[in-house]
Parts: sequence; structure tokens; C-alpha cells
Amino acid sequence: MTIENTSSNKAFGGWHKQYRHPSSTLSCDMQFAIYLPPQASESTPVPVLYWLSGLTCTDENFMQKGGAQRMAAELGIAIVAPDTSPRGDNIADDDAYDLGQGAGFYVNATQSPWAKHYQMYDYINEELPELIKSTFPVNDKWSIAGHSMGGHGAIMMALRTPEKYASASAFSPIVNPINCPWGEKAFSAYLGDDKADWREYDSTELLRKSSTQIPMLIDQGLADNFLAEQLKPQSLVAAATDKEYPLTYREHEGYDHSYYFISSFIEDHLRFHAKHL
Repeated sequence: MTIENTSSNKAFGGWHKQYRHPSSTLSCDMQFAIYLPPQASESTPVPVLYWLSGLTCTDENFMQKGGAQRMAAELGIAIVAPDTSPRGDNIADDDAYDLGQGAGFYVNATQSPWAKHYQMYDYINEELPELIKSTFPVNDKWSIAGHSMGGHGAIMMALRTPEKYASASAFSPIVNPINCPWGEKAFSAYLGDDKADWREYDSTELLRKSSTQIPMLIDQGLADNFLAEQLKPQSLVAAATDKEYPLTYREHEGYDHSYYFISSFIEDHLRFHAKHL
């Protein structure tokens, strides 16, 4: 596979780099960013935290605004931030911000015109980790985290394939997408009208039937404009309580949905994952 390095910046003794590569899963070129801490070498491969971003974001938002590199360098953890959807002139899109390019929702679309390219679940869970492992000095220990739509993706993927991840965390995640406007719109477009298919990508539904547990951390700002209508974290918290699932849920007065919130607590998340990696 051809992989092209498009930018490199030294940070905290390590390197932040962007790459483009052709994706066979998505049938288009994709971009991702990786932060390699100074410890990373062929003789000392490091664990990886996959970061999934939210609606309208690319790989750049978190890497530039999240403030994660200093602690990642201290802990010796690589961070991989993929894009949030396939992109390109010939790829299906929508005029709204919450569907189409920038809004892949980390599912495998089954409906036209989305199914040809929008296979983000397989890309994140299979193709990209294989590429990262074969290209960079990383080991077989992975964790996953994300924000908003990406928080949905991170928790959902950890629940569906717990054998792949040592831990999972999220900021302001969409935890019950089958029961919120963002999720209902995206799932009906990408997956069709059968809500049984939707449940396979809904974290609350998945946790209720989970048989394997992995540690999870969720942070939620109480000044988040999307909290009541879109995020509904109490649905996941209730399911976790019923299942005695190892979920740590924290609420924070005054914090909103922005990267100011993420950057305030990202070091906590990195330390949390380091314990399990």
C-alpha cells in the first residue's frame, strides 16, 4: 500500500505527522494523523490510542486543539486520529453538517448512495489499525477514545469488539443514537428503516447485552447545549449500573461541548488509558 507523508512537526520530543493513503475499504484516498512519542522505535514499539472526532471535524481538530501531545510523550503512547468520513468530489454528500462528508458516524452504510464509500466501521476497526501496525513502531496494545460523534464511535466499537481494545473513553458522546435527532437522521440514511440494524451501532443497546467488560471513562460538561436532546448520557449510565459494568462517568459544571472542555481533561484520559495499556 502506498502511504504519503504530507506534513511533519516535532512536538515534545516526538513527531506529529499527517499521511494520505488509498483505502480499499472506503474506495477513496484517506488522511490520518499520528503522534509518535519520543520513546517509539523499532526496538521499543509503543501502544496506540485511536482518537475519533466529532461532526464536521477532520484529523486536524483534535491534534491541534486537544493538547494531548505533552502527556502522550510523557507516557509513551502513540495517538492516531483518522478523518471522520470518506471525502472527495465523487463521494456522496449532503448540504447539512450532520450527514455525509464529515459525518460518517463510524458505521458501515448499507443504503444507496452511501454504501459505496461509507464503511467507516470497517476502516477504523480493521484497515487503519493494520496499516498503522505495518508502518509504524507500535505494538499490539490499543485503546480508543473520542468526542461527540467520535465518542459514539469509540464506545460503540469497544463494546462490539472488546477483544481489540484495552480501554475506552469519551467526551460528550452520543450514547443512544437510535433515540436522538442526530442518530435518527444518520442511521435512517446510512442503514435504512429497520431499527434492528440501528441497535448494532447503539452503545446503550450494546452495553445492555454485553458479555465482556473493558474499563470505560466518560466526561460530560453540564453546560453542553447538546446534552439533553442529543447526548443523553444517563441512558448509558443506567445500563452500566444494571450490568455492573466498569464505567466511570464524570460531570463537570460550566463546561460545554468544545475543545476547551477536551483540553481541560485530556490528560486524565491519557493517564486512564496508560493504566490499561
